[in-house]
Amino acid sequence: MYLKRILWAIALIGLLVFGAFAYYIYGAMFEPNTKFNNDSAFINISSKDNYEDVKAQLEPLLKDISSFDALAKQKKYNTNIKAGRYTITKGMNNNDIINSIRSNNIPVKLSFNNQHTLEDLAGRISRQIDADSIALVKAMKDETFLAENGFSTATALGMYLPNSYEFFWNTSAEGFRDKMLVEYKRFWNADRMEKAKALSLTPNEVITLASIVHEESKQADEQPRVAGVYLNRLRIGMPLQADPTLKFAAYQLPKYKNTVIRRVLNVHKDIDSPYNTYQNKGLPPGLIAMPDLSAVKAVLNPESHKYLYFAADAKRAGYHKFAKTLAQHNNNARAYQRYLSSKGINK
Repeated sequence: MYLKRILWAIALIGLLVFGAFAYYIYGAMFEPNTKFNNDSAFINISSKDNYEDVKAQLEPLLKDISSFDALAKQKKYNTNIKAGRYTITKGMNNNDIINSIRSNNIPVKLSFNNQHTLEDLAGRISRQIDADSIALVKAMKDETFLAENGFSTATALGMYLPNSYEFFWNTSAEGFRDKMLVEYKRFWNADRMEKAKALSLTPNEVITLASIVHEESKQADEQPRVAGVYLNRLRIGMPLQADPTLKFAAYQLPKYKNTVIRRVLNVHKDIDSPYNTYQNKGLPPGLIAMPDLSAVKAVLNPESHKYLYFAADAKRAGYHKFAKTLAQHNNNARAYQRYLSSKGINK
């Protein structure tokens, strides 16, 4: 009888312990364990992160990190983390959180525009995905990749068309570069290739000219007219004489480092550079900045006219006055030079 009571007591204690354990497991798995106020929160897990790094990101978001830790180890998540960007919804329990950060890698909306160099672009991209800027620059400048795909270091920036794209956060530098090549090839469809051919330009040359057009005018409605001027000059063998190319050439020199050229002077026209389109006929070796797609489309769809010149219009900020003759152009140019002088802009 005494032994029977002992056995019953042991059994009861066992049930209580099991019940407590089951309650703990239930709570660890199914009780809500978030403490942020927004509808959702995100964590970014790098390919270099370990489980402790993941916990460090989660701790500010969870009520009880220890219950998460216990379940994560039971489900072996701690030894099988995966890089990516993951979302945690308000009110999620530990089981849902683990399932989400194990398999629901979500893409990020990546965007860029108006980058002047590959280094600038790499810096912009590295703030949006896991790949660092050094790795991105290395991938972008890989000589084998460039040669195999018809680019040089001077034209490489033209492969990256400014827009918004979807990428997984853990995309590598090479993965980013390779997808952008796919997007570039998609942009250059049969219709655009035919338009470039009709202009006697390659895609690289179209984007090079578009970079000049974009630096001359940010006005999408004016860009086709500017493009028409430069194409007219190319047809008759006239130098482009594009002031933005002089600025680009100047900025490559130590003398002009960390300066802003607001007024192009005759001294800039004497700079010895293949980008000096006053001294050299035809297009420069590559683009001088990343053009907006509006400028690329303007080159492919230029306005048909007989203008050979244009000068900034002092009365319409951002726009230009166009001329068919040099005499008319000189009048327009002098008017703008007087405007600059009146504002104290001398260099």
